[in-house]
Amino acid sequence: MVTPPSTLPRFDDERLTGAHDAVLAATRSQPGRRGTVLFAHGFGQTRHAWNATAGALVEAGYQTLAYDARGHGDSDWNPADLAYHGEQFADDLIVLAGEQPQPPILIAASMGGLFGLLAESRWPGLFSAMVLVDITPRWDTAGVEKILMFMTAHPDGFASLSQAADVISAYVPHRPRKSEESLRALLREDGHGRWRWHWDPRLVAELARDSEQHQDALADAARQVKCPLLLVSGGRSTLVTPQTVAEFLALVPHARHVQLPEATHMVAGDDNNAFTATVLDYLDVLPSASAVASSAITEHVTGARS
Repeated sequence: MVTPPSTLPRFDDERLTGAHDAVLAATRSQPGRRGTVLFAHGFGQTRHAWNATAGALVEAGYQTLAYDARGHGDSDWNPADLAYHGEQFADDLIVLAGEQPQPPILIAASMGGLFGLLAESRWPGLFSAMVLVDITPRWDTAGVEKILMFMTAHPDGFASLSQAADVISAYVPHRPRKSEESLRALLREDGHGRWRWHWDPRLVAELARDSEQHQDALADAARQVKCPLLLVSGGRSTLVTPQTVAEFLALVPHARHVQLPEATHMVAGDDNNAFTATVLDYLDVLPSASAVASSAITEHVTGARS
């Protein structure tokens, strides 16, 4: 039976102002009775990585808000005279979360999860709960290098979306081949017949290459997080290992951990049904939005827009 159009989840694209006047592309669903879920994607991704999970959460009664991080997708890229650094990304999260009526639940993958830890440690109570997707404050640096090698292997872009699909399929042979339509969210045409990744190439040198130097600060941030927290890791991840998970759980003793055995670092993309079911099971045991609203958190504002 075809679902009547009036009952389908409605999503609207928006332009939001993040920290320091950066304009961020976002997609928001209609309000939900169970509160708001804020999605933060990983390095090199866009807000569309969450489409399937967002649809399921809307049906479960949540409002969802997914955005493109600065330098990614349809959001602003930093001007040439402004280098990228982690504080900008954490500030953007603080602004977006702080402008919601009540503290949202953060679901954040990889890079987004790291900045979520920083944001929550700086503004305790910013999030009512957090779900980190295959990221811990320390990670396997060889795994990061493998990802960056793939992402920078085609500096001149691709001659066609079909060629890009071939390259991606060779990198992740366990996943179905991407359609050309889905690739339009990941690549943009440069006006000269080449398709390039939908993120600023400067991000690799300015943000990603030396990220391991911040691992001690990230571990300290994780130690300060008091809100409910779930870590979902991939059993075939090249970044998160049993050792990094054990350290994380020692830093955040109240955190829960669920491993999806067949998933790689791209957990939500590898097995979205299992990932979404895991998230919904976790959210079902959290306090309701009304309970959060009547909790000790009496003020939910931020000052990171300056």
